[in-house]
Amino acid sequence: MVKIRLQREGKKKAPFYHIVVADSRSPRDGKIIEQVGTYDPMTKPSTIILNKEKIEQWVKNGAKPTETVKKLIETATK
Repeated sequence: MVKIRLQREGKKKAPFYHIVVADSRSPRDGKIIEQVGTYDPMTKPSTIILNKEKIEQWVKNGAKPTETVKKLIETATK
């Protein structure tokens, strides 16, 4: 099963996330299929950059976003 989820980057206590499409069986920071955005919670307000076309395409093909990614997509589209 393919999921759209966060991949953690950055230093300790300074997280930065890539929003990626990955197989649900691969580890959090393991092999990915495609990067579709970024999320930086350290900026005020948080910075969310999404490639909406790619996300829509992956969802049509059966990829399921995690709960956190769903919230980020909703926040970014407001």
